[in-house]
Amino acid sequence: MKLIVISGRSGSGKSTALHQLEDQGYYCVDNLPAGLLPMLLEQLEQNQYAGFKGIAVCIDARNSPHDLDRLHDVLENLPSDLHSEVLFLDAQDAILTKRFSETRRRHPLSNDERSLSEAIHAEIDLLDALSSRADLVIDTSDLNLYDLRAVIDRYLGSGPKEGMSVLVESFGFKRGVPLDADLIFDARLLPNPHWVSGLRHQTGQDAGVVTFLESHPQSGALIKDIVTFLERWLPEYHRSQRSYVTVAIGCTGGQHRSVYVAERVFAELKPSQSRLQIRHRELARQTSP
Repeated sequence: MKLIVISGRSGSGKSTALHQLEDQGYYCVDNLPAGLLPMLLEQLEQNQYAGFKGIAVCIDARNSPHDLDRLHDVLENLPSDLHSEVLFLDAQDAILTKRFSETRRRHPLSNDERSLSEAIHAEIDLLDALSSRADLVIDTSDLNLYDLRAVIDRYLGSGPKEGMSVLVESFGFKRGVPLDADLIFDARLLPNPHWVSGLRHQTGQDAGVVTFLESHPQSGALIKDIVTFLERWLPEYHRSQRSYVTVAIGCTGGQHRSVYVAERVFAELKPSQSRLQIRHRELARQTSP
């Protein structure tokens, strides 16, 4: 049996993730008191639950602080034959504030003495133990409901998989570093196609930008060094029992240089990585409904 513990800050999309897993055949429980997790697992071992793909539970700041403090010990003492993963969702503070403002829902930690902004910050410390032990962190800042469901399906939809999942993601520094980045490389040192006539509105996937960047030797040198680093250290991540690694490559706007470098790095790693994916954060933002 597989157990997925979903956590994260309020407004980050936990309900959407739980609904997606329910649609995939998981037995799902929202806002489970952490101390009841062992009893739930014992109950679900009975034959009438054998048809479910696994169990997904949402445990977050709505729990009592006492139960959250005990959660580490609870997870450490799970049955040895149970495959478990912790999924942690988060988003930028401004995005969380906007989502609460739009839905007009009350934050679970806010009250007459604590503002929404203060509640959002307080949640970071309260959930630190869960975020620290998360197998997968997803930054939902730029994901709509449908994007998040697709991400959940891509990572968790088919049950346990062999190997480590590696995501190569391009981004723009001016919009912030991805919250889920494990390794960050900076492509801003390369010549910027933005200032070349005819290339400003293209992307790193277009032939004109590719030709421009490949005409500068430092582009190839940077890609070679990134690939060499990843080929050396990704196996170490795998040996340390990591299930997911996000390699983030940034430039100023996330449109030209980072996209080009990410595409090249992805192509170089593909023969050796069985679970390799690529995402262009700023290009996805432009095409989102």
